[in-house]
Amino acid sequence: MSRLIAHWAFDEGIGKATKEQINEQWHDIDYVFNDATDKPSSDPLWRQGIEGNCLLFDGYSTSINCEGLSPKSLSEMTIEAWVAPRSFEYGADGKLSAIINQHNQDKHVGFLLGIYRHGTWSFQVGTGDEWLEVWDEGHPLPPAEWSHIAAVFSPQHGYMSLYLNGEQIATKKIKEGSKVVLGEEDLVIGKHNHPFMIEDVFSLNMYNGLLDELKIYDGALSPIKLLNHYARVKVIKNEIPEIPYNDLVLNREVYEGDRHRPRYHLIPPGHWMNEPHAPIFFKGKYHIFYQHNPKGPYWHYIHWGHLVSDDLVHWHDMPIALTPESGEVDPDGVWSGSACYDEFGVPALFFTAGNDAVFPNQMTGLARSTYSEDGDVLLTKWKKVDKPVTLQTIGVGMKIGDFRDPFVWKEDELWYQLVGTSHEDGGGTAALYTSSNLIDWKYQNLFYKTDHEKYPYLGPIWELPVFLPIGEDEEGNKKYVFLISPVGEGADVEVFYWIGVWDKEHYRFVPDQEEPQLIDVGDFHFTGPSGFIDPKTDRAIVFTITQGQRTLQEEYNAGWAHNGGLPLELYLRHDGGLGVRPIEEITSLRSEKLINLENVSVIEANRLLAEIQSDSLEIQLVLKLKEIEEVGMSVKMSPDKEEETYLYYNRSRSILGVNREKTTLNPLARTKGIQEGKLEIQEELLSLQLFLDKSMIELYVNEQKSLTTRSYPTNEEALGLELRVRGKTDVVSLKVWSINGAYE
Repeated sequence: MSRLIAHWAFDEGIGKATKEQINEQWHDIDYVFNDATDKPSSDPLWRQGIEGNCLLFDGYSTSINCEGLSPKSLSEMTIEAWVAPRSFEYGADGKLSAIINQHNQDKHVGFLLGIYRHGTWSFQVGTGDEWLEVWDEGHPLPPAEWSHIAAVFSPQHGYMSLYLNGEQIATKKIKEGSKVVLGEEDLVIGKHNHPFMIEDVFSLNMYNGLLDELKIYDGALSPIKLLNHYARVKVIKNEIPEIPYNDLVLNREVYEGDRHRPRYHLIPPGHWMNEPHAPIFFKGKYHIFYQHNPKGPYWHYIHWGHLVSDDLVHWHDMPIALTPESGEVDPDGVWSGSACYDEFGVPALFFTAGNDAVFPNQMTGLARSTYSEDGDVLLTKWKKVDKPVTLQTIGVGMKIGDFRDPFVWKEDELWYQLVGTSHEDGGGTAALYTSSNLIDWKYQNLFYKTDHEKYPYLGPIWELPVFLPIGEDEEGNKKYVFLISPVGEGADVEVFYWIGVWDKEHYRFVPDQEEPQLIDVGDFHFTGPSGFIDPKTDRAIVFTITQGQRTLQEEYNAGWAHNGGLPLELYLRHDGGLGVRPIEEITSLRSEKLINLENVSVIEANRLLAEIQSDSLEIQLVLKLKEIEEVGMSVKMSPDKEEETYLYYNRSRSILGVNREKTTLNPLARTKGIQEGKLEIQEELLSLQLFLDKSMIELYVNEQKSLTTRSYPTNEEALGLELRVRGKTDVVSLKVWSINGAYE
């Protein structure tokens, strides 16, 4: 007769511990915010369960470590649970994301029940002599809905089996007389007890989702009993309940009070983000997507996150748009891309499809909105084309292997696609393709390449090419900006650009000058460009990622990593240079006007600045340049001035820079040093527009250059401001606003 020997009901609903019901033992729940570093501490994430409450495992920090089961071996066993996965993982090192385990595969001992790639799942046991596995045989677990799973080990009947929602879906023959030898391992829930590690910080192979009514029996439950256990819940509740949307998604409220997490910049609800991309306007809404790992704040198995806005400033979280899928073009990752309108005016997404089973493992995939079929106006559903639409072309000068980040636009009846890649001479380049139907693409030319020996800092690979019209020069010539982000050995990972003309006849870009230019001089804080022409205003708008530059341990502790910069408008200046400014809609975030001064002394300006203690501000400062050697603003300054970040323009050296030597007293911080870039200002007035958003700092100068950086002071009172001037000048104007958050 089978006895229930362990049962976690997860009915507590609050607190940092859960009770195992049979032995009446309490077990601590490991969770990153039990003892938070940057925000108030908070409990693990409890939700409504299939019966009572349940526990939401966050995918990277939530786990329960228990003492091993008391017997040394089990001649038979059954595990059952209700699960609702939030997302699946790559399966690093070939290991399962453990739901529950107490095993050592190398020693052939213990047991493991867990989930693998794309929702496949398995039960595995060690008999002391061999390691046995049974897999789901084509019955993967669906995300975001409740499933009853059971695993049975029964040598007496000669099998081990899996059950899904009361039905046997897989079985494996085993030797009669086998036993599960448990060994000396602890029993762990939600975490593989021998995980693949990223630099000894992040444990991969962890469960991500809801877990309820986890039970272990010392015998093999019969198929009818398992069916009854599933059916009982279904009968009591009439149907297996749907999970409320907000119960499973990443929740911004988890991070409330984080003193470093931006409030009005583009940022996902949690976990990992790299570059935002594929902006598009549809049916009155702006959409932006972003590279996202829903498992935790680290780069790994990339999905497409999704945000929507009425104004490019206030954002609402949407369901994940694209997920790596088995049997599709992207089983190993959905990487960066762009958006365009198809032949019916409906949005289509071009993405870098990752498939490690082929070489190159990068190709262009296409997903179409289902709007034409179901009226999905918010673009929550996408249908992928079942094969790659663009493969890297051989024999045209490209180095085979790196081929990613498609940027697509349409002119007349033809679509154009730029893809970042490498050149055989060792430098980066971008390849241009054309299509009349979005499916069949023809290689045309290498869009542009530079002399790699002359500009080695442009690296061996160009990522994220962006090509946008920005206006006409005085002769009426239409001008374009071409943006790239170089990566690879020797690359300066920034956003470089050229202004030039589009030679459509020869499918190439012709720059006005050979030397690449920088938009931002903040050194690795302004990267990963994407852009589009806003159909409402005809503006060229660009998005970027702002690297967090924290250690992996700091990102683990925070629970989030990276965010976007402010949306920028690029335009052609009267002098032929590139104009750079935050989009006008940013003004809608302004709250209280804290300072509004004209024609006052620096002393008077500092008297009022000293009254402001905040790191959520917009500051506009205008000064006469004539007798100034250097002017700067110290921000995030502690009362004793031991911590501060100083941004400045040095007129005598024509330099825009930031001094971060005193940014933080944290000895491990990466946000230190002096960063500078060339900026020639011909105007009589110096105009500074400065944005502070917690750890984010962005400075825009005369709409010519920007400087993006970050600051993580240790002192929570590092909120002061001070204007500093070397030379003689008065303040022409000084305006300061407090800024509201961008998320509701």
